[in-house]
Amino acid sequence: MPEFSHTDIRRAAVAGQFYPGDPGELAKTLAKMFADVEKAPITGRPFALIAPHAGYPYSGRTAAKAFKLLEGEEYDTVVVVAPSHTMFFKGCAVYGGGGYQTPLGVIETDHELAARIGSINPIVYLSNMGHAEGATRGEHALEVQLPFLQIVLGKFKLVAIVMGDQESDSIHGLAEVLASTLKNTNTLMVASTDLSHFHSEETARKLDGTIQKAIEKYDTELLARTLDTGKGEACGGGPVLAIMQAAKRLGATDVTFLEYTTSGATTGDFTEVVGYLSAAITGERRAAGTSVYGARAARSHDLPLLSDEDKKFLLQVARTAIEAHLDDRRYAPVSTEGTDRRAGAFVTLTVDGELRGCIGQVRARTPLYQTVAEMAVAAATEDPRFDPLTRDEFERMHIEISVLSPLEIVRKPSDIRIGRDGLMIKLDDHSGLLLPQVATEHDWDVIQFLEQTCLKAGLPKHSHKDRSAEIYKFSAEVFS
Repeated sequence: MPEFSHTDIRRAAVAGQFYPGDPGELAKTLAKMFADVEKAPITGRPFALIAPHAGYPYSGRTAAKAFKLLEGEEYDTVVVVAPSHTMFFKGCAVYGGGGYQTPLGVIETDHELAARIGSINPIVYLSNMGHAEGATRGEHALEVQLPFLQIVLGKFKLVAIVMGDQESDSIHGLAEVLASTLKNTNTLMVASTDLSHFHSEETARKLDGTIQKAIEKYDTELLARTLDTGKGEACGGGPVLAIMQAAKRLGATDVTFLEYTTSGATTGDFTEVVGYLSAAITGERRAAGTSVYGARAARSHDLPLLSDEDKKFLLQVARTAIEAHLDDRRYAPVSTEGTDRRAGAFVTLTVDGELRGCIGQVRARTPLYQTVAEMAVAAATEDPRFDPLTRDEFERMHIEISVLSPLEIVRKPSDIRIGRDGLMIKLDDHSGLLLPQVATEHDWDVIQFLEQTCLKAGLPKHSHKDRSAEIYKFSAEVFS
């Protein structure tokens, strides 16, 4: 019987040692590493990554090169396979507890997938061996990969696997199990490995070059021979082989080498170094699995167009409402036939080309002409980013009105069209909205638009991937 329950949480064992233990410092460290590396060009979508597992000052940049490729991607589950450094045991232990914890939070176990992976071949089984603390310290090779994933992917589930031995039956058994269970799922695999240990820089580069060559060639037989003969070294050679084999069977076609370095680059000591490599295994982009955006389908809404006369009238309503407020007098506009329907609207004010206020109402509660009058005054006086508009600024003020269509739920990013759609996100007590023209003005793609909407709501930029997040789109008729 497994020695854990679904409520067990594997606590962070090497936080404060291999990587910062303070959540803020950890997030800042990761953000800097991601900012310092460029996103490498790849063919297709990542099926798997190969990343090092030393302390972040030594191998963090090399790992970041791999995980940066996940920006803009979505995965339901990530399977991380790591070697065991703290204890020896036969086969591969699949963690079945509630999740893995890092300073950034708990990553929930994908119990259904973990159970399937751990029930097909006796060499791959549910156990906390290699996951719980060993005799000297907790295993680090799997744990250090997780904060990278948390930052770049946001919400996902985890299947954590530790290889207790790296014999061929364990490697091939795990590869077969992964290939069969991950078919038609939206899952990423990660192999955790460092390369040669404690050779001179010159020797390390020779040994590690043979490993790099086999990986770049996507040649698992060559890699196995290289490891077996000692012509190359990798403490996670078994995880790399298993994931390369599984990725091939799942349809991945290409390997992209990303970066190689040694610990000497950090320590300045090149007499005894450790080698680090990162690479990506990619293939044809597959349809994503379960959507994280909700179950209801988006519906198409046609926004009734305003006549030129209606637009001129609404612009005059907005200007007159602001002027009346500045003069401390009442203003009660009279509707026209085209402006007495209910619709949400935003009023944007600029002065000398610079934003001076933007306030709106998403859902229609009052007739459009009343909404415009109210939002115009709010944009001039209540936008928390600016002081109230002055009479001098009023004379130089430019008004833009955006009349909104009803909100539609977004199920997947491909539902969003830049230039047509605005976005709103709601998560917990946070909400934020960006108008369609904002994405066009900043030349954002869909993922950047989603991320910026999250930031507008005061949320981490990847919160749009949270399964609890509500994402809405809308169109707008914009005029000035």
